[in-house]
Amino acid sequence: MLLSVLSGITDSITSAIGNYGLYAVFFLMLIDAVFPAASEVVMVYAGAIASGLIAGQTVSLFGYTFSPGLSAYLAMAVAGTVGYLIGALVGWEIGRRGGRPYLERHGRWLHLDAAKLERAEAWFLRWEDWAVLLGRVTPVVRSFVSIPAGIFGVPIRRYTVLTLVGSALWCFAFAGIGWAAGANWESFHSAFRYADVAVALLVVSVVAWLGWRFWQKRRITGET
Repeated sequence: MLLSVLSGITDSITSAIGNYGLYAVFFLMLIDAVFPAASEVVMVYAGAIASGLIAGQTVSLFGYTFSPGLSAYLAMAVAGTVGYLIGALVGWEIGRRGGRPYLERHGRWLHLDAAKLERAEAWFLRWEDWAVLLGRVTPVVRSFVSIPAGIFGVPIRRYTVLTLVGSALWCFAFAGIGWAAGANWESFHSAFRYADVAVALLVVSVVAWLGWRFWQKRRITGET
C-alpha cells in the first residue's frame, strides 16, 4: 500500500516534469519551500532529463531548447534553485505577517501546528542563523524552515543568502545525481522508491513511538 502511494506520487511528479520541463521544476520547488513536494525526486528526474538520455525529453524555456548535457543540467538546477528561493521568501513573509498566534490557529493547512512550531523554535535557538542553511540541506526539515524564520525574525538579507546557498547545494547535487544516472533512470528510480519507503517507515515508527509515549503519560497522569 505504502509503496503504491509513493509510486503514484513520484509518477505524477515525473510526468509533470516530463510534460512541462523547467516550468514544472520551478513551480514544484517553489511549493517545496513551504510544503513538502518531494524535491529529491523533482531534481533527480530533472537531472536525468538534462542528460539527454531519456527518449523524447528535452529542456526548453520560452521556445529555446538547451543542448543536452551541461547547459541543460545548469538550466534545470538554476530553475530549481530560483523557484525554491522565491517560495522561501513567500514563506518568510507569511511568517512575518501572520506571527506565531495566527500560525498556531491556522497552520494546519501548511502542516505547521503548535508542536512543529515549538520544534522549529528549538532548532533556531540551537543553531541561530545557521538553522536556515542547515535546514535547507536537511530532508523534510527543509520545507518547515521558511515560515518559522519569518516568525522568529531572521533578518531578510541573511535569510536570503543562506537560503540561496542551501537551495543551490541541494538542487545542483540532486540534479547531478540524476544527470549521472541518465539512461539508467528506471533502475535508479526503482531503488529510489525503496529508499522513500524506508524513510516513510522510519517516520511512521517515530510517530507511533511518540504516540505511545503520550499515551503512557496520560495513563500515569490518570492513575495519579
